[in-house]
Amino acid sequence: MQFVEILSNIIIAIGLFFIVMGAVGLFRFENFYQRVLMAAKIDTVGMITLIFGLGIRHGLHDIFFTLKLVLIVIIMLILNPLVAHIMARSAYISGHMLKGELYEEPDDEKTETDWSETIMK
Repeated sequence: MQFVEILSNIIIAIGLFFIVMGAVGLFRFENFYQRVLMAAKIDTVGMITLIFGLGIRHGLHDIFFTLKLVLIVIIMLILNPLVAHIMARSAYISGHMLKGELYEEPDDEKTETDWSETIMK
């Protein structure tokens, strides 16, 4: 009994570590798309690890509670990537572009793209 509690506490601590590091990553990234990716990873990895630790802790005593946790994990595995994709796609469709080194702001002077300049860089 003591071993199960220690194991579940370690797994819950790992889940909390993932969530804290993901929150730090949210503030470090400067791009909307990178932040959406990090938020999806926080939910998926951190919360599933926490739920797994809770399932180990209560699994032997309350099977109904563990089945509810399994249902929550299944719903999270389906919805988290879907919601992150919908957010990123809607931002892309609405015209939210990356800023920084990857993409340049379009010049009003250029009417057509000179691909030779892009390839030679």
